[in-house]
Amino acid sequence: MPSIFLKNLLAGTFLLVSISLAAQQSNGLWKSKATGGQINFTINDSPSPIKDFNGKYATIVYLENLGFKKVGRNSNEEDVDWLLSQGYRVIELDYENHEDAVSPKINKDIIAINDAIAEGTFCGVKNYSLTQSFVLFEGYRIAWNVPYFKDDPTVYNTPEHYTEGDSLRMDIIYPANAMVKVPVILSFSYSNSYATYDEDKGKLTDANKNKRTFLPYTFAGFDDSFLEGAPARGMAWAIADHPKYCPWGSGKPKDGRNDTYKSYMTNPDGAQKVKSAIRTLRAKGVELGLSGKIGIYGFSRGSTAGSMAIGDRSVFAFEKAGFHLGVSDEVQAAALGPGVFDYTLIYKVKDDGDGNLESRCPWAWGPLEDNFEKWQSMGAAYLAETENTAPVLFFYNSDDEPYYQEQIIHFKEKLDKLSVPTSILKNYGTGHSVPKTETSLNKLYTFFLNLQVIEPQENGKSFRRKN
Repeated sequence: MPSIFLKNLLAGTFLLVSISLAAQQSNGLWKSKATGGQINFTINDSPSPIKDFNGKYATIVYLENLGFKKVGRNSNEEDVDWLLSQGYRVIELDYENHEDAVSPKINKDIIAINDAIAEGTFCGVKNYSLTQSFVLFEGYRIAWNVPYFKDDPTVYNTPEHYTEGDSLRMDIIYPANAMVKVPVILSFSYSNSYATYDEDKGKLTDANKNKRTFLPYTFAGFDDSFLEGAPARGMAWAIADHPKYCPWGSGKPKDGRNDTYKSYMTNPDGAQKVKSAIRTLRAKGVELGLSGKIGIYGFSRGSTAGSMAIGDRSVFAFEKAGFHLGVSDEVQAAALGPGVFDYTLIYKVKDDGDGNLESRCPWAWGPLEDNFEKWQSMGAAYLAETENTAPVLFFYNSDDEPYYQEQIIHFKEKLDKLSVPTSILKNYGTGHSVPKTETSLNKLYTFFLNLQVIEPQENGKSFRRKN
């Protein structure tokens, strides 16, 4: 028979385990690169967790008690409880109002967090979702998986079993119960979501749906902290599925050659989706308390997509599809990284990195010399018609693929001739990369903060720059 002492010990141990399981909470210390010190963390598991296709847990890393006043007026406890009720695991990082827990220094921690989640090492937890994990600042919440367009499977015809269009979606990170209405920065992902046919199961699966924030291809893969760091400068942000709902190296016209659309998207499908995403974000923003001012942040294939939003030319086929047709699809500013803005330029220089475009675009659109207007309509430069095009900050590294630099220089020259305000952020890093230094990030945030002085026209339907 066990002793009374042993019985009590076992009972106490059982009680502690039971309390731990009920609370689903653990604590520890994490080394901050922004402050140089240890940060207390608390892990709270949701009683009804969201899991991705691979059974991994959707997670919010919630940065609290930072070095600046938060925009949302709820208590942190209220917002954390809400996130838990939505199914997210929440990891709170308490910065204890450290003076260095401010923008852009805090971006160092955003990068470190995303890298650690991608590696399965953050705060000792391994089962993170790589597609549904986010860094949120205190006072912010998330509207996840907001539909913005129903895809047409006949555009890219891949896979052949995909015949009923999926919804393209976006995630919106916004201040809850905010003291002021804030602008939002929208990015189109450079990780493609797409329909997947499982040969073994003999059916379509969700394996590659909602892959817009797949960390190894996005925030962690490129140490891209700009969007997630925007709330530290008083802005909301959103990320949308890339318009090409298809593996980036695949896609073909009906009865066309396999992989015709390798490494590029096509219009009017792409432009329709971009404009529908903006209208959806603006309409949803009314419900979420946002200001209605929208900026674009684009990198790589996401820059090509986002650039379709900035021009003021009206093209009926681009605008009359998708959701919220009565809402403005204009944006107030854009920061565009390396991308493709004018496909008629691709033959200007040979062997400059755009070989896939040179060989395959004619498969889809016919020879350039016989179909010049069609080729023009595929790029954003065509849509920039007057000075009412949105202001643009271009960013790139001169040692990236040469054709990217050619595309930016050409597009900037056109905008300058139209008297559209432009600026350049150049050689902030090396190769095909995003800005990640404090200096370069500060320039990007400062550019977008000018959204605060751009006001809508009285009818609320059209947004233009103030003179």
